[in-house]
Amino acid sequence: MSWAPEQIDRPEVLAEVRLAFWQYERDLMANDVAALNAWFWQDPRTTRYGIADRQLGIAELVAFRAATPAPDFTRTLHHLRIVAFGPDLAVAQVEFLRSDTTLRGFQSQTWARMSPGPGGWRIVSAHVSMIPFKV
Repeated sequence: MSWAPEQIDRPEVLAEVRLAFWQYERDLMANDVAALNAWFWQDPRTTRYGIADRQLGIAELVAFRAATPAPDFTRTLHHLRIVAFGPDLAVAQVEFLRSDTTLRGFQSQTWARMSPGPGGWRIVSAHVSMIPFKV
C-alpha cells in the first residue's frame, strides 16, 4: 500500500492519538489497571515487550498488569513523536526519564482505531526499553 501525502499526519488523527497517548500515560502512572487493560486491543495477537518482561496476547497482559505494583517513581517524557497513516493507524514514540534511575527509557506504541470515533483507539503493539544513553 502506498500512502498519499494528504493521508499522512492528518491533524484530526494526530489530535485523537495524542489525547489517547496522554490519557494512557496518566493511567499508567496512576496504575489504573482496568483503564490500562482497556487501552490495549482485546486480542491474542496483542504484543507488549517490557523492560524485563513480555506479554503475548491480551490474557498475558491482563495477568501482568494484575501482578504489577503501582510505580514508586515519577517519569518525564521527552521527544514525543506521533506519525499517523490514514484515519486508523498511528505510531507513537517517546523517550522518558524515571526518577529512580539514570537510564534513559524508550517507548513505542502502535495505535489502531478499532471502533468508530476518537475513543476507538487501541494499542496493538508496544515496546519499552531502558539503556545507558547520552543525549
